[in-house]
Amino acid sequence: MSLSTASRTLHPSTIPAEAVAHGEVYTRRWVVDLILDLVGYTTDRDLDDLTVVDPACGSGAFLLAIAERLSAVCRKHGRPLPERGIRALDLLSPSVKASREAVRKVLVSDGWDAGTVDVLVCKWIRQGDYLLTTEAEADIIVGNPPYIRLEDVPGERMKLYRKNHPTMVGRSDIYVGFFERGLRSLKPDGALGFICADRWMRNQYGRELRRLVAGHFSMDFVVTMHDVDAFEEQVSAYPAITVLRNREQGETIAVDTSKQFGSDQAHALMSWVDGVHGSPAKTPSFAAARLPHWFPAEDSWPTGSPERLAMLEDLNDRFPVLEDTRTKVGIGVATGADAVFLTEDESSVEHDRLLRMAMVKDARSGQLNWHGTYLVNPWDGLGNLVDLRDFPKLAAHFEKHRANLSGRYVAKKQPDRWYKTIDKVDAGLTSRPKLLLPDMKTTIHPVLDQGGFYPHHNLYYVVSDIWDMKVLGGLLLSRVAQAFVEAYAVRMRGGTLRFQAQYLRRIRVPHPETICQKDALALAHAFDRRDAQAATEAALRVYGIEQIPE
Repeated sequence: MSLSTASRTLHPSTIPAEAVAHGEVYTRRWVVDLILDLVGYTTDRDLDDLTVVDPACGSGAFLLAIAERLSAVCRKHGRPLPERGIRALDLLSPSVKASREAVRKVLVSDGWDAGTVDVLVCKWIRQGDYLLTTEAEADIIVGNPPYIRLEDVPGERMKLYRKNHPTMVGRSDIYVGFFERGLRSLKPDGALGFICADRWMRNQYGRELRRLVAGHFSMDFVVTMHDVDAFEEQVSAYPAITVLRNREQGETIAVDTSKQFGSDQAHALMSWVDGVHGSPAKTPSFAAARLPHWFPAEDSWPTGSPERLAMLEDLNDRFPVLEDTRTKVGIGVATGADAVFLTEDESSVEHDRLLRMAMVKDARSGQLNWHGTYLVNPWDGLGNLVDLRDFPKLAAHFEKHRANLSGRYVAKKQPDRWYKTIDKVDAGLTSRPKLLLPDMKTTIHPVLDQGGFYPHHNLYYVVSDIWDMKVLGGLLLSRVAQAFVEAYAVRMRGGTLRFQAQYLRRIRVPHPETICQKDALALAHAFDRRDAQAATEAALRVYGIEQIPE
């Protein structure tokens, strides 16, 4: 069925009336038709044999398009409208009434008997809470689930939601529950298509839903629509069309759209989707690529252009993660009281209680230039707190700041250990060669410590049993490593990235022994010169790729 022109239809947003005020947002009809096309609810199929569900129908945005398509198929084959062809729910009775009236008007105007239609719409469209209703199996589920923070739902209802939906963890949004309940009710090879905020793909509260999807369902389509005029009113919800299917993971089509994407461009996208060509699409309004499969596990899923996602998926398939090459990523010590534990006065405590500390400012130039900061270290070489009676100057130093140290949360939990740092100091780390990476930078910035310094908590470190640290430093300096971090990390105001351990661990690297001597030397020399372009050129050869897609 072709996509229709835009029309004003109500956003099927439903929320508990006792929780927050109900508000309706107008959705464009072509978005609804695009979703129906993507899930396969099209007039070339026997739609009267399928059961389609709209779990939050509002005033009927999806139901109108569904009714039109179902009516067309039944007319074409001379069949009656199926009693179980449509199931729709809404929490609010005015929305149920509006949906019934809208669907009735469509069907009666198409020539169906008014009495028969009246009976059907009452069976098809009912009042109820989808998250608390037992639903039979469905072939297709489509809609726009409500966006409501779970903490805005009344307490008892919230408890029921969480009890019935294990994926609703943390500060969840209730649309997570709609995904879970819908997926669990799909028949084999059934499809779910929602236009919904895509934050669950990356946020912590979406981890259990990602785990469910990765373990049991196929991500078929992801159409990112952050800048698209999909609604008549401005909605700051980072929307995306997501199509999931009840089968093993197969090919995924990833699409990113611009603000020019509309009805005509949706036609063009569907033409590309239905085509047999495998090459990516690149137009002013959308870019699309076919991925052999989606990204696994419950970890945060990457973001980026379809071509870049395809590159990352290829690298994920061919190379191990950094820590699988006998390498460790960690973070420097958090003290909980830097004013006490950091000093530039060498005489403040016993000399063997001082560790030279690498700070962010020391790594700014790309070379480690120490500015004289020491860590006052309360730990011995075995990971135990030292006895202050053995170190009079250390004892005096801590006693001077006892009120400050004892007031910390970590000290209140263990009053007899009031002078500990939050993190235990690893005695062996100081002497090891390591790469240091500042937490916040616009570009990745590995700096070599040949040994002798302990990193502050604003620095992440990489140590390895097998890597030449300059060769690894060249890989991490490259735009390939940068691309991994950009795909997963939170970008802050001004374009600053967070180079935290959780993102650094996502970087894929070859096993060091597979890098030829020429490329290893090129990476090491590029690292010494801080030449990111040369490092990238060598890295592209090592990874076997021609370029990094934008």
